Formats: sequence, structure tokens, C-alpha cells
Amino acid sequence: MFLLLHSGAIVMCLHGGQAIPAMIQPRVLVNGMPIVLQTTTYIISNCSYPPSPIANGPCVTAQWITAATRVSSNGIPVLLQNSQAICASSGTGLNVIETQMQVMGQ
Repeated sequence: MFLLLHSGAIVMCLHGGQAIPAMIQPRVLVNGMPIVLQTTTYIISNCSYPPSPIANGPCVTAQWITAATRVSSNGIPVLLQNSQAICASSGTGLNVIETQMQVMGQ
């Protein structure tokens, strides 16, 4: 079991850029903040990964590829602390640094 992600969770790309959800699920709240679903794109700012031709960066957006298998909202899996994402254009992932500490899912 892992903690559910909510709109106030601290999520960063692997290069230190801050990632925030572009959309939230306002019908379900955890600690007074909306949860986030697997279909939500994350917007990344301040990524330090160099652009072409040095590298493939910086990270601009991220899409989640894994989420909860047993918890959903409106038929869409919710994001968990261990969910995995892929960033465009670097192809690397996101790290969940901090999230709420009360609600868990699987």
C-alpha cells in the first residue's frame, strides 16, 4: 500500500524541476486537497537538463504510466506515491518527494 497523491504533493523531475498537475479531480479530497488521476499531465518548470545538442532536455511535461490497480475515481486509477511517469522531452521520470500521510491505496 502506498500514499495517494494530491494536488499539494511535491513532485520533481530527476533534474530538479518542479512538476504540478495540469488538472485535478475536484470530487475527491484528501486533507482538503483534490487527488490526482493517472490521466493527468504534469507541467514541469525549472528543469536543469540541457537542451539539444547537449542532451534531450529540458523536461516540459510528464505523463503517468503506472497508477493504483485497486483504487479509482470516475473509473480512472488514482496516482500513488510509487506511480511512475515519463517526461517529455528527456524520457526520464518524476520523483514524488512529499505527499499527504493519511490515505493509502493499492
